[in-house]
Amino acid sequence: MAEQKSRAKAKLRPVYVVDGSRTPFLKAKGQPGPFSAADLAVGAGRPLLARQPFGPDAFDEVILGCVMPGPDEANIARVVALRLGCGKKVPAWTVQRNCASGMQALDCAWYHIATGRSELVLAGGTEAMSRAPVLWDLDMVAWLGQWNAAKTLGQRLKALGRLRPGHLKPVIGLLRGLTDPVVGLSMGQTAENLAWRFGIDRQAMDEFALRSHQRLARAQDEGWLEEIETLYDGAGHFYDRDDGLRRDTTLEKLGRLKPVFDRPFGQVTAGNSAQVTDGAALLILASEEAVTRHDLSVLGCIEDCQWAGVDPAEMGLGPVHAVAQLLKRQRLAMDRVDYWEINEAFAAQVLAVLAAWADKDYCREELGRRTPLGEIDPERLNVDGGGISLGHPVGASGARIVLHLLHVLRRNQARRGIATLCIGGGQGGAMLVTRDKD
Repeated sequence: MAEQKSRAKAKLRPVYVVDGSRTPFLKAKGQPGPFSAADLAVGAGRPLLARQPFGPDAFDEVILGCVMPGPDEANIARVVALRLGCGKKVPAWTVQRNCASGMQALDCAWYHIATGRSELVLAGGTEAMSRAPVLWDLDMVAWLGQWNAAKTLGQRLKALGRLRPGHLKPVIGLLRGLTDPVVGLSMGQTAENLAWRFGIDRQAMDEFALRSHQRLARAQDEGWLEEIETLYDGAGHFYDRDDGLRRDTTLEKLGRLKPVFDRPFGQVTAGNSAQVTDGAALLILASEEAVTRHDLSVLGCIEDCQWAGVDPAEMGLGPVHAVAQLLKRQRLAMDRVDYWEINEAFAAQVLAVLAAWADKDYCREELGRRTPLGEIDPERLNVDGGGISLGHPVGASGARIVLHLLHVLRRNQARRGIATLCIGGGQGGAMLVTRDKD
């Protein structure tokens, strides 16, 4: 909070997004996907850097968000930077803020450029959720320690006598990572809490989910996802679009799905939740000096970023608070924002955010406002689908929604947008971007 207040007082330089790209988001299908998190980031970065008028070694730093890098990807940003040819002299570092890790990377890059520390930064996020680790519990780890310490046949036989079938039960890292360790609730259970608090029914959730798929299908058909770069694996296959899209889904099909997180009475299902997905998104941020020096085109500007904390049991309300604080500092009304991206962690979560902004009691009691914050035109929110239809690779989504929002602004000749998302652990992030109308 102190840093955010100091930002408001400091005279910050303008920060431009000059280009960006992402991979297709590939749905996890019960086994490790074809690409590691580093592979995904390199796949997004190579074509992005190849079309720039400067070399990869021109960056002042590389910053990536990632929640679950593999064991061979320690400080994954450095691994990716070296594989992209940035060279040994370009420093690189990794950030982790759960679902907002990609946005956190952009925030760090923005602030370093705005304050004069850097001129040109490659930033974004990546995640291979299908490759989340499978672990042993502490009892098995302790037994392995005993086994490795055994030197004689007798000691090894004694250690084998202590091995129990329960030791062999694996710990699914992804499920543990999607459960809050403080309140003991899975992310889906926190969405159920929001549905109950704001009276959001199953019909509304499924209608929202259906709309997400319909909008992604339209975007693919119209060629509106121009930021996607095709991936190629070692077996000669290519991946050129988000493959979680279900074009044939209907309200009837969605309505037949069983609740996942609160059986049998819950309303949150696999169909109205974000998909477990692999993907990466990278953006190039530059100062005015770098734009001039390299004669770069400009996609838009990052104006500000805000973070907020909420009850972890209602983590989905994070965007409510982050956006409220951002708008207040920028002296903006909600209707002055042309387009919105709210990451679709769950349909219930997005609908709860919209309900809270329009609820006078919530705004008075939780935000300290005399009046509701306002409402968003559904035709200006997630216009090309979101996490429910294209997936939510947790380290990458924060960067994806910012990049895509800038493309939406350009496509619609619009001026201002806000990208926001909830964060496991009870936080929210929001980023304000602008672009000059062409």
